[in-house]
Amino acid sequence: FEELKWRGLIHSVTDEGVIDKINNGEVTFYLGADPTGDSLHVGHLLVYLFAKRLESVGNKPIFLIGGATASIGDPKPGAERQLLSRETIDHNASCLFNQVSKLFPAQMVNNYDWTHNIDILTFLRTYGKFFNVNYMINKETVKARLDSGISYAEFSYQILQALDFEHLYREKGCMLQIGGQDQWGNITSGLELIRKINGADAVAYGVTVPLVLKSDGTKFGKSESGAVWVDPKKTSPYHFYQFWINTPDSDVVMRLKQFTFLSVEEIMELEESVKTEPHLRKAQKALAADITKLIHGEAGLESALKITNALFSGKVNELTLEEIEMAFDGMPQVEIEDGTLLIDALVNAKAASSKREARELINNGAVLVNGEQQKSLEFVLSKDAAIGNKYIVIRRGKKNYYLLKF
Repeated sequence: FEELKWRGLIHSVTDEGVIDKINNGEVTFYLGADPTGDSLHVGHLLVYLFAKRLESVGNKPIFLIGGATASIGDPKPGAERQLLSRETIDHNASCLFNQVSKLFPAQMVNNYDWTHNIDILTFLRTYGKFFNVNYMINKETVKARLDSGISYAEFSYQILQALDFEHLYREKGCMLQIGGQDQWGNITSGLELIRKINGADAVAYGVTVPLVLKSDGTKFGKSESGAVWVDPKKTSPYHFYQFWINTPDSDVVMRLKQFTFLSVEEIMELEESVKTEPHLRKAQKALAADITKLIHGEAGLESALKITNALFSGKVNELTLEEIEMAFDGMPQVEIEDGTLLIDALVNAKAASSKREARELINNGAVLVNGEQQKSLEFVLSKDAAIGNKYIVIRRGKKNYYLLKF
């Protein structure tokens, strides 16, 4: 537990009695996710890696998919959530099950299984009777919505989540719920319900991890192109790796503590490197490699490193068609005809503002075509010489890449 605190992973604890139980590997705990989407993103990851750390010392995780709660919606600060169909919820649940099972072994449960048959009178008498409206209104998630308005459905969300904790406490011997700091109100509601139904001596706990923010206070988990997803079809291993390797010096040591399983000693060495030789970016490389390997495996890391090294050296001809598509995913593509002059292609791709500038770039040796320097003003781009007979990659200078497609 002391190491968890050193890593910046503890925000709040409901009762310090849980510390010894965690240290001794005695706790069955749960964390939940509503399947409102089909993939986790890096902003979600911290609590799952926290669960992995607890599991690694013998504690027993339960991963709860909110098949029922997702059909209602956890109150957002701004507005009501759009209701999802049962088919969408089931599809998303399956995707999340698969992602989490790759991170750590856990018993998987779905709160739809014990919720969907509860009739309205049983719900109100067995659970609703124990919730004071004044208490519910003072929860942060509800408070934030009182001015703009909140539906009774979303207002009831905290009852459903409390019901989950009580059910798992009674049926699975689950004594601990973990979550992000924004889940504190829902967790404490569950603890209250457990004591009211099972007696004041019932022992259960809650632990929250901090929300991850950048050093400037902005939300973590976004890149210039949007959310960074765990699903490799949404964010490739290469782009996932790039997100982490671009971590600024001001944030990298905390990210190493929070997101990697490197030892305390290894992280302290890397912290020293940030201070004394920041240009080597050892900390960023270690962070990106460790988390990419954890999420995408050895093959995913190798692919990310291969693409990174090829783009750095300019040797893109060493990449496969699939790796080219991964590296330039989201980048504008310029369509060209077989036999296009390089000069014309540079202008069409906006790598040069005019044919005159294009000629200067070529004459100065500043243009690489598929990794090879081209100094001929008469050079023609042919489909036969394209990568996979499909792509031409032009590099202008050291960093500017342009993707041409036949």
